[in-house]
Formats: sequence, C-alpha cells, structure tokens
Amino acid sequence: MKQKTVLITGATSGIGKATAEQLAKQQYRVIICGRRQERLTNLQNTLLLQTSQVHSLCFDVAKPEEVAHAIASLPPDFQDIDVLINNAGNAHGLAPIHEGDLRDWEAMIDTNLKGLLYVSKCIIPQMVEKQRGHIINIGSIAGKEVYAQGNVYCASKFAVDALTQAMRIDLHKYNIKVSAINPGLVETEFSLVRFKGDTERAKKVYSGFTPLTATDIAEIIAFILSRPAHVNIADLLVLPTAQANTYLVNRKTE
Repeated sequence: MKQKTVLITGATSGIGKATAEQLAKQQYRVIICGRRQERLTNLQNTLLLQTSQVHSLCFDVAKPEEVAHAIASLPPDFQDIDVLINNAGNAHGLAPIHEGDLRDWEAMIDTNLKGLLYVSKCIIPQMVEKQRGHIINIGSIAGKEVYAQGNVYCASKFAVDALTQAMRIDLHKYNIKVSAINPGLVETEFSLVRFKGDTERAKKVYSGFTPLTATDIAEIIAFILSRPAHVNIADLLVLPTAQANTYLVNRKTE
C-alpha cells in the first residue's frame, strides 16, 4: 500500500502538533508547516523518532508568496500530497464590534480565511489532476453559532464552513473528500493568543470543567482518514461534555 503524504498547517502547537504526532505514529509521510522555525525543528526531531519521512516548511499562511514558494520547494518524495489539513488559525481580542481593533480583525481574516485559501490553491490542483485526495478544514463551533464579542472571529469561521461546503460541491466529481471538524473548547494556546499573553485570563476560559485536548481532535482526524474510500465524514461538531453551545458551559467550583 502506498504511503500517504499529509501536509498540516499550524503544526507548531495545539491541534496541528498533536495531529502530526498522531499521523507519524501511523507512518504517514508528514509535512509540518508553521511560522516558528525553532518549534518546527524540535517537532521534526521528535517525529523522526517515529518515522523517517518528515519534512518541515517555515512560512506564514497569510502571505501568498511565502506559501507558494514553500510548497514549490518540497523535495520529490513529498510533492505528491494525499491529505491537506488546514489547521492554521487564530483569534485576536474579544470586544464588541464597535470597539474592535482593526489589526486584530485583519490578523484573523488573513490567517483563518485567506491563509486557508492560499494553501488550498497550491494543493488542490494536483489532487484534481490525480482525481484523489482528502482535505480536512479545522473550523469551530464559532462557525456554527455566533457568541457575544466574537464577531469577526465568528465571521471568519462561518466563512471556513461555507468554503468547506463549496469545496465539497466543486471537488466531489474528482473523487476528493472534503471534511470539516468544528471543535468547541479545546485547551491549547488559543486563548493565550486571543488575550495577548495574559495567562490568568486565558486560564479562566478552561476553569471549572474538563475541556477537550488537542489529542482528542487529532485522534478524530486519524479516524476520519481511516475510513474506506466510499465514506466521507463531511461535517463534525465536537464538544466537551460540559459544553452545550458557544456560551453555555457547566462550570463547577474546583
């Protein structure tokens, strides 16, 4: 059986890192992508203990020239990409719409929406040519329900949901699977980034209940990829048991 090649964006932390580790254990040929070279190097060294087939690309998904140059630089053994996991994303700030910071808005739209498009544009044509492939977009419950002060972040994730559906419509005739995973509260660096390094505020997001972990989502990704050719898990909402929707969480005093 052909060894499959997977490209994962946002692989230096959280869901992307856990997914790289999970798929390396399953002997995928793994391409890890991110903006932080030191973290990429450390992860690559870790993955090399599990599989010899690892390559790293350091670039910013929000910069189309960097995306195109990085993907074009892949060595021959890594150029035939079977699986694309669009995981790179972020949230910046939490404010009502009239108090939002333009820089925060631009950062979220550039990464969550435009970055996904730039990477997909480089990968999808080869999948179409081969008439096979699998794209997994990491969305969010925030792409299904809007919550107070989430405005632009929610809008960017609603756009990811729309793009996932559009990809599935456009690409199904080429035998390309398109899946979405929409997590609720996952304890990663997400809130630390949103609150610009405020560790106390970030901790409060996950206090009083058991949130999802990055490994939980990575294991689900591995399961989706393990389904037979005729099965596509198209759209999956994953919540911690304590979470009912975007804002309702059963928090207990610890």
